[in-house]
Amino acid sequence: MTVPEEGAVLDNPAWSALVGPHKNVAQRVGAAARYHPALSIFAGLEDDSSEGAWADAAQLSGGRGLTLIVPRSHVSPRWSVRLTVPCLQMVAPDMEGAPDDEAVPLSARDVPEMLDLVERTKPGPFLARTIELGRYLGVRRDGRLVAMAGERLHMPGWTEVSAVCTDGSLRGSGLASRLVRAVVEGIRARGERPLLHVAADNVVAIRVYRALGFVDRRAIDVVAVRPRRPDAAPMTSP
Repeated sequence: MTVPEEGAVLDNPAWSALVGPHKNVAQRVGAAARYHPALSIFAGLEDDSSEGAWADAAQLSGGRGLTLIVPRSHVSPRWSVRLTVPCLQMVAPDMEGAPDDEAVPLSARDVPEMLDLVERTKPGPFLARTIELGRYLGVRRDGRLVAMAGERLHMPGWTEVSAVCTDGSLRGSGLASRLVRAVVEGIRARGERPLLHVAADNVVAIRVYRALGFVDRRAIDVVAVRPRRPDAAPMTSP
């Protein structure tokens, strides 16, 4: 088996996860794959410049939409772009984590509170079964979940830090940084390296991640796409 180069793994993170460590929770048709819809919104193509991959994606989606993480904006003319979120991919290959005495493991019974915290803080997509993708840690105050962070995409040798959020009343208290370090400790204990994706306009979060030791790797987009109707004329640009 040919092992993909590190750059290829990180440049196409959802695909790398779905055909790698997360293949057991993937739905796949040829050169297109996606997570079970209850786990994550994300999908990936082996090669987004291949019309064959886009044809596989149409079959996989059943004519509905998909959400991709892609390093460029090549979309088949047979598909329309519904939403693009410019993001920054950041890596911390040499960052060491640190345990946190206040951080507790979260489980399925915590999901209602996790979904409520996500709804209030908007860290990014988190669904009812996203917790099954990795290890999640939280901090409680007076019995109430006020901060969390965890793992989402797992690629060969890398794990994505995700769902980093803190209740508005405690922002600036350092809870997010502490939880990221605690999540990174678990990633490093497996011999893997951490990465994350953050909206390019979230300057506060980017500043925090850089202070923790993350460095910019590349611009990357989250793109929601949908197959066009057969009678719809393709646009010249998304």
